[in-house]
Amino acid sequence: MKNLNEDIKTGQFKQVYLLYGEEAYLKKQYKTRLTKAIIPEGDTMNYSYYEGKNISVPEIIDLAETMPFFAAHRLIVVENSGFFKTASPELADYIKAMPDTVIFLFVETEVDKRGKLYKAVKEKGRIVEMGMQDEKTLLLWIASAVKRENKKIQESTVRYLISKAGTDMENLEKELEKLFSYTVFKDEITIQDVEDICTTQITNRIFDMVDAVAKKQQKKALDYYYDLVALKEPPLRILALLTRQFRILLEVKELMRKGLGRQQIAQSAGLHPYVAGKCMDQSKGFSGWQIRNILEDAADMEEAAKTGRLDSTMCVEIFIVKNN
Repeated sequence: MKNLNEDIKTGQFKQVYLLYGEEAYLKKQYKTRLTKAIIPEGDTMNYSYYEGKNISVPEIIDLAETMPFFAAHRLIVVENSGFFKTASPELADYIKAMPDTVIFLFVETEVDKRGKLYKAVKEKGRIVEMGMQDEKTLLLWIASAVKRENKKIQESTVRYLISKAGTDMENLEKELEKLFSYTVFKDEITIQDVEDICTTQITNRIFDMVDAVAKKQQKKALDYYYDLVALKEPPLRILALLTRQFRILLEVKELMRKGLGRQQIAQSAGLHPYVAGKCMDQSKGFSGWQIRNILEDAADMEEAAKTGRLDSTMCVEIFIVKNN
């Protein structure tokens, strides 16, 4: 992202940009920053935005051939098109010979690096992957946001916020906004403030339930479950999320057995490094055979609920009690 920031700062733009990856917050931020840097505010004549899977390639090529109206560039933003996963030879060929008067900005989640379009953009412009940020980056980002509000926050509080709200930057930004409003008359944000105002993501509550199961804290695990049911979470969805977490633990445990470290495990299992570290710690509370038995129990309870042999709420209760 350093080169991207430099382009914005100097105003020396590439003819085509591709921002891709899982971190929606960063893609949104840089899409906005690039747009504002390339096109003056209020210039609707030279700005076009397309979104979705049914975008007409001939239409955007025709638009790109249209001279900008009293400006140096025309900007065409294309988001979530799927062009980089499906064959787009016509667009790839066009980009290789596009006029200097147009700039393309593509914003996608997934890309095929072997594709003709990806290679054309790489040759002609700039490609920036915006993946999930590591723990250190999130800690610094949150601390910086708090500092801008002229407030203080301890590192332990930041870590607690991440453990409660998750690692998605868009969600973290919303939780920070809530915290800033809640602590408007305070100089420092505390763990209690986070506890009072921030929303615990369901995946984090599932993690807490598994933690309680590992520690044989049956009442605590059931309390977490009843909290989720009270929030209208379907029991079978809760069971599915519990099953998913135990599958992750089994995979993490196997990778640890092979001697892999946190970063390698995160990459192999498709986890955020922060989450991978938590799963590594959590997996130590179970043996491999215990997790396999738990997964078998989960499958049995799911079948019992779906066939009507047992009430779905009761199925999850039995699953929690049996594995405590």
